[in-house]
Amino acid sequence: MSIAVNQLHKRFGNFTALDNVSLDFPNGELTALLGPSGCGKTTLLRIIAGLEYADQGQVLLDGEDASNQHVRERQVGFVFQHYALFKHMTIFENIAFGLRVKPRHLRPTEAQIKEKVTKLLELVQLDWLADRYPPQLSGGQRQRIALARALAVEPRVLLLDEPFGALDAKVRKELRRWLRRLHDELHVTSIFVTHDQEEALEVADQIVVMNHGKVEQVGAPNEVYQHPATPFVYGFLGNVNLFHGRVHEGILDADGVAFAAPGHAETRDAIGTGYVRPHELEIDRYTAGAEGLPVKLRRVHGIGPLAQLELVREDNGQLIEAMISAERAVHLTLQVGEILLVKPKRLHVFVENLPA
Repeated sequence: MSIAVNQLHKRFGNFTALDNVSLDFPNGELTALLGPSGCGKTTLLRIIAGLEYADQGQVLLDGEDASNQHVRERQVGFVFQHYALFKHMTIFENIAFGLRVKPRHLRPTEAQIKEKVTKLLELVQLDWLADRYPPQLSGGQRQRIALARALAVEPRVLLLDEPFGALDAKVRKELRRWLRRLHDELHVTSIFVTHDQEEALEVADQIVVMNHGKVEQVGAPNEVYQHPATPFVYGFLGNVNLFHGRVHEGILDADGVAFAAPGHAETRDAIGTGYVRPHELEIDRYTAGAEGLPVKLRRVHGIGPLAQLELVREDNGQLIEAMISAERAVHLTLQVGEILLVKPKRLHVFVENLPA
């Protein structure tokens, strides 16, 4: 099912949760709503579900206006962060619940319910836990049961609100891979909320980056990461080093150090900021007159096959983070306190709208 929202606006008192948001969610794809706490992503999800109503705007399900439909009429499956399972019911009964409370003329027979629940337990690979109760399960198992319960009513759309937020890092990583495989098998149009950049980049077909109730960028994970549309997106998706200065005819002058500013050949004397990720910095030994920014090595930290370097600019004391291969670090025989040269392999420059 295709989902779209058109000019949604929502306020809570003096707080604007959504500010004229318009989006399309492709049929059969998994979309991540990504952003910091309070950016409006959960409010948007709840409005799509029918758990909240917008002050203005429309929710379109398969092209039809569903803005005033009750949550039951929208045929959505909703998975919460904290499972929301019934502790006094067995796992089997939890999954069967949505089927048993359907109107009598739509309710399956007991035989059909048993068959359906059994298939769903097999789908989430927990058929051996049918007679257990939620408190007897691990967090990861409970979340898979919550997902099975949401799927039991055959929703037209699956909505997940930070589904793995309450789990530890290892279980979270395992479950998001599992969710991706499950989605590839079912192809239910799905939207999930997360503030975890890695989770969104790994799982989603499409990412919607939100901030202060507005959409900053929409695109495939690689597009959003490699080609951020705004400074906020660049800074939110992973660590980044900033070089502040002035941009003039394709050059960013950051405290006397010149960097190429691709795409800004026509810019004249404007305030600009260069963004470069830690792995996009080249590190070399210092040689007088060589091209690059002189920095002092303050710390080397090994992270498996990578080495993280903490560097300090010699001219202004700015801290710079670089990431190189462990092999390269060994080759350079790095010594804390020595002077190195840093050079961006790729620099993305954003210029302020008005020249200063």
